[in-house]
Amino acid sequence: MSSPPSYWNHNTAYHQWILRTLGRRSNVLDVGCGDGLLLERLVPTVDRVVGLEPDPDTAARARERVADLPTVEVVQGGFLDYLPVAPFDGVVFVASLHHLGLRPGLERATAVLAPGGVLVVVGLAREHSAADWVRSAASIPLNRLIGRWRHEQNDIGVPVAEPTETYADLRRVVRATLPGARWRHGLHYRYLLSWTAPPSHRPRLTDA
Repeated sequence: MSSPPSYWNHNTAYHQWILRTLGRRSNVLDVGCGDGLLLERLVPTVDRVVGLEPDPDTAARARERVADLPTVEVVQGGFLDYLPVAPFDGVVFVASLHHLGLRPGLERATAVLAPGGVLVVVGLAREHSAADWVRSAASIPLNRLIGRWRHEQNDIGVPVAEPTETYADLRRVVRATLPGARWRHGLHYRYLLSWTAPPSHRPRLTDA
């Protein structure tokens, strides 16, 4: 079976950054894996990959994409009530965290993350302050130029939602839940967040 074709959009633009940030991993969870393109790209550097996707039709598309990849599993279901049998040493969100809410999503992610595991987020937040709007407006010409050059495929037929929490909310929640986390604004109306669980970190797999 041949794999569905790859494509470029504002989310896949950061797939290589995700791979670099994760590095070599034994088991990674992709929360809201969509049609499975990132699952496919994680295979060379991850021993076991689990994609979690709440939408049944989208989960079916992801299974089709990774059908020939024995180290990849797609689970249809939500993240907040997902109970893995063991913690992951990598957890990834790509434009999916805002579907859950910042605090519940990040708290659950830390609960299923092993000591030394890496949390990686390509996220969306809502512009609220004047600085937010200026930054967003200034990026529009470059975003459009890159999109034309890369033949952007924005609508891939998966459920989407607009973010409701602001960048101020993001700063506040990250400080409270992920001490030492690093985040920055990126292009394509995304922010990039990474956090490494300390050696003393204790997973809580049953705390749904």
